[in-house]
Amino acid sequence: MSRPGGRVVVGVSGSLGSLTALHRAAAEARVRDADLCAVLAWEPPGGNIPHRGGPGPTSTAAWRSMAVDRLAEALDDAFGSAGPGVPLERIVVCGKPGAVLVAVADRVEDLLVIGAGPRGRLHRAMWPSVGRYCLARCCCPVLAVPPSPLHRTLHAVHRRNAWNLPLRTEGLTESR
Repeated sequence: MSRPGGRVVVGVSGSLGSLTALHRAAAEARVRDADLCAVLAWEPPGGNIPHRGGPGPTSTAAWRSMAVDRLAEALDDAFGSAGPGVPLERIVVCGKPGAVLVAVADRVEDLLVIGAGPRGRLHRAMWPSVGRYCLARCCCPVLAVPPSPLHRTLHAVHRRNAWNLPLRTEGLTESR
């Protein structure tokens, strides 16, 4: 049974961007007096192999179990043992993320919250945007949450490490 404020549906993958979206979705659910619905969409490695004669149901069950664990870990990373402060529904579905999110956020009174990660030209060419898919097809409002400043800083550190560049530490400590 849904609360008077409806549902706030959020896509979760465990990435920093999805954790930022998860925090925003929980805040929106509290303001709206709504249920929080955390959705993790997963696909078997290599696509939907079981339908092509690949690994059987045992492998599929193991992959689903890993997806359930990943959702639990992401929720624990985001909220710890305190939880989000609103009723939480956990949904794990096999399918493409955009299609799964649009299918779950199927009510006009829902709010779909997604992370809008950094989208460079190469990234956009290699991986389709879940956000764009949802914006084009969803029947409810969609809130795209930009990455946190911490996300940009972390990417900068990763780039410096990948290129074996020295890490500049000025500004990391307070001078007295």
